[in-house]
Amino acid sequence: MKLLIPLLLAVFMTGCSKPDLQSYAGHEPTLDLVAYFSGKTTGWGVVQDRKGTLIRQFVVSIDGTVNEDGALVLDEQFVWSDGEESTRVWTIRKEGDGHFSGTAGDVAGTAVGTYAGNVVNWRYHLNIEAYGSTWKVHLDDWMFLNEDRVLINRAKMSKFGIHLGDITIAFSKD
Repeated sequence: MKLLIPLLLAVFMTGCSKPDLQSYAGHEPTLDLVAYFSGKTTGWGVVQDRKGTLIRQFVVSIDGTVNEDGALVLDEQFVWSDGEESTRVWTIRKEGDGHFSGTAGDVAGTAVGTYAGNVVNWRYHLNIEAYGSTWKVHLDDWMFLNEDRVLINRAKMSKFGIHLGDITIAFSKD
């Protein structure tokens, strides 16, 4: 019994910790958000509740350009499985030293991100429509670049620290 409690505590603490972004520093291929998202990109995604039940699916078409200030502008056009269409336009700026920031119309405040190797971690609050009102949810977004320019995006959604669900997207360059 004396060993069981520390073992369970270690498993619990490991399960609650976040990955260390710097552990990906040497991973290839290197993910450069500006280079990857410049031009046309398509993503196929699913939204799941916290039990893993599929809620919605979508396809997103992204047109990425660099503006006169050197910021990456992503014009995202979503088509949802229920027929809804929506748009999000991101403006993303490199902040130096492995950091970047971004804004969009439905993002509360400024998104902050860090990158190393083939991985980006992006955190922000998103205003979403749910049950007839607007909810501000936190997204902890992880992007992993794979061979053949396929980017896998996994985001955890939470509100008040309570896990609401997950979004998974597979991006491919057109």
